Amino acid sequence: MKVEQRLKNNMRETVPDFLTKRKLGYKSFFGFENKFNPFFLPLMCASHDTSVGLSTSIAVAFARSPMEMALDSYSLNQLCEGRFKLGLGSQIKPHITRRFGMPWTDKPATQMREYIAALHAIWDAFESGERLNFEGETYRHTLLSPEFTPFIEGYGRPPVLLGAVGPGMTRAAAAVADGMITHSFVSELSLRELNDVALQKGLAERGKPRSEFELVYPVFIATGATEEEYKKNVEWHRHRIGFYASTPSYKVQLDLHGWGDLHYELNKMTKEGRWDELGQPISDEMVDTFCVRGEPDDIAPIIKKRYSGLVDTIQSNLELEDEETQYQIIKQIEDI
Repeated sequence: MKVEQRLKNNMRETVPDFLTKRKLGYKSFFGFENKFNPFFLPLMCASHDTSVGLSTSIAVAFARSPMEMALDSYSLNQLCEGRFKLGLGSQIKPHITRRFGMPWTDKPATQMREYIAALHAIWDAFESGERLNFEGETYRHTLLSPEFTPFIEGYGRPPVLLGAVGPGMTRAAAAVADGMITHSFVSELSLRELNDVALQKGLAERGKPRSEFELVYPVFIATGATEEEYKKNVEWHRHRIGFYASTPSYKVQLDLHGWGDLHYELNKMTKEGRWDELGQPISDEMVDTFCVRGEPDDIAPIIKKRYSGLVDTIQSNLELEDEETQYQIIKQIEDI
């Protein structure tokens, strides 16, 4: 099983931490959109090591025009010598309209299909030199002069992986992308019963076998080299689960396990500003459902039992104090 490690989300610490992990043997890394532009972290690391896999997971698509996304990702793939993967996601309406100040169509899966089609039309124009002529319902790209076309170094366009939670976006990912990144807040049952049906429908649209499609799961892992670290990580994940469970878009994950009513309690807590208390209603059973929890040597066996043959790549959010312990966990997962 392939493993990608999250890059440290502090630009002053990202490269030193990346170089330390490369010496230990880590093979792939991803940057995510949180406090920084998601392309910055892979860009900083690519200039130090072009033999490693790098990706975004995810970059918010609807916060950027397809042209901006196409240019940034294409350029980064040249620097990475073909080892970059573009992970995209839609985000939810309040973030797009109120945080980024961008339009929302209320048909995000349809909009995303068009967005990815626009990316490929732009990349086709980059590589062929032919006139750019893409006109969709949301996006229109009809101007590209040689002055603004990137240098072509032979590494081509990056694979596109789409972040998806619901059936519409999951089907879109399988229909138009090279892979899919699930949300962290999904269970094994969700992957098998909700995700797989939509995935198969999308793959059937294009006649693509599952073996040619990468399914990436950014799994929650709660462990520790010491009892204190273990307890701290479990409680962090308990709160994180509460945070996602409070969001209406993710209620379906709770419904699947008969916990749907908890969403309303958690959502009410957020409206009351009780963000620090979101972990309190989350039971140990819920933690074990949405998280891989255990001693360091327990993690790989649990992942193998739940996800072997179901997902292709695991994304790790591990940040243990003992680097050797953390790498041994990663290596054990890679051996699955």
